[in-house]
Amino acid sequence: MTDKVTKTDQEWRAQLSDLAYKVTRKHGTERAFTNDNFPKTDGTFACVCCEAPLFDASTKYDSGTGWPSFYQPMSPEAVTEKEDNGFFMRRTEILCSRCDAHLGHVFPDGPKPTGLRYCMNGVALTFSEKR
Repeated sequence: MTDKVTKTDQEWRAQLSDLAYKVTRKHGTERAFTNDNFPKTDGTFACVCCEAPLFDASTKYDSGTGWPSFYQPMSPEAVTEKEDNGFFMRRTEILCSRCDAHLGHVFPDGPKPTGLRYCMNGVALTFSEKR
């Protein structure tokens, strides 16, 4: 991992759309079925805040939830897990390790080989097609 990215709240607001700011910096959630319009080609999903590579397109699958879902990150160091007990639930929040952006949550109901479902907010990701 490269150096940690830190910016002021004002800098994040200037860089991000209103929704991306709400989701990534204020731990919000986008509505289901609103931001999973990524190409179905080989490539890399990166953090919208700092461009850190997070997920390979080969690990993306259709979970039917309305959010982009992956069965594993590009590397264990790419994301950070944090306990989330908000909204009267017990979940594991997923953050970008480089800039601490809120990406989504991970659940133990995914496909093989990991059995995990990294349920990410599409607005928190950018996609770069493999060339």
